[in-house]
This record gives sequence, C-alpha cells and structure tokens, in this order.
Amino acid sequence: MTDAGTSPDGVHPDATVGEAGDGEPTIGADPTIRSGAVVYADVRIGDGFTTGHGAVVREDTTIGDDVLVGTHAVVDGSCRLGDGVSLQTGVYLPTGTTVGDRAFFGPHAVLTNDPYPLRGDGGLTAPTVEADASIGANATVLPGVTVGERAFVAANAVVTEDVPPETLAVGAPASHEPLPEPLQGRNTQ
Repeated sequence: MTDAGTSPDGVHPDATVGEAGDGEPTIGADPTIRSGAVVYADVRIGDGFTTGHGAVVREDTTIGDDVLVGTHAVVDGSCRLGDGVSLQTGVYLPTGTTVGDRAFFGPHAVLTNDPYPLRGDGGLTAPTVEADASIGANATVLPGVTVGERAFVAANAVVTEDVPPETLAVGAPASHEPLPEPLQGRNTQ
C-alpha cells in the first residue's frame, strides 16, 4: 500500500472504477485514485492522474496527463480536460466543458451549462476554459462563456461574458481589467 492508502495499482479499495457506465475505462500509468472516488467505465485518462476523496469523473470524459481532480470535485460527463489541469476541492464542471492545458480552478469554482434551469429546454451550452487560465475560489462561470488563454478570474467573480486572453475578470457581474504583471504568463505546476 502507498502512503495515500491505495493498492499497488494506485486505486484505493474504497474507490469505484469502471462499474458505472458502459465500456471499460482507460487509465494511464501511476494513478492515485483515493477512497470514495468514482470513475465511470467509459472514460479515457492519461498518466499521473490523481483524485482527492469523493471525486467523481462521469461518462465519456477524456482527461490528459498529470491532472488533479480534488476532493469532492465533479467532472459531470462528456468533458475534455488537457494536460496539467488542476481542479481543487469542490470544483464543478458541467457536461460538455472543455478545459485547456494547465488550467487551474480554485476551491469551489463552479461552471454552469444550463442558461434557463428548470424553465424549459433552452439547450445546454457548456463553457470553455483555455490553456493557462486560472479560475479563483468560489468563482462562477455562466453557460457558453469562454475564458481565454492565460486569463485570470478573481475569487467570487461571476463571469457572464467571454473573458479575452490575458485579461483579469473581477466582480459580480465580472468586469474586465488589464492583467497585472504578476499574473501574466503560463501556469506552472
């Protein structure tokens, strides 16, 4: 057993891998899937995948290498995550979300895909978060919004419209400001 309580294959005995959904999961080398995590059967995950406790990765999702899905984070199906993505505790990605390489999501960041919840069938329009973007803690990104490459969404911001690349989004609703120099560049791991 490793120090994370996982078996030699990297999966904790109290995790559920491949029992929900159709097909077989594909999980790369050196995973750490912690207790209470659920990974559906028909997902494709690269090398170095790590979960926190109680994380969920739903059907038809593709995840790159070196990705963290933190404690109680949910990837709600048909999502595409690039390499080096970090979803901290309690992050929610709705069905159809696309995330670029090295994107970072702070604790309890929430993305949404339903423009008219419970008011009719308006069609789901998932958000997109491009490479090296950062989404702060408790931020909310609304349906169909694109957060551009190397953009930064401040904590508690409510993002109602696209955030251009290399821009800071702050407030509720979020307004756009120039990205301060310390926030410029790519995310590092």
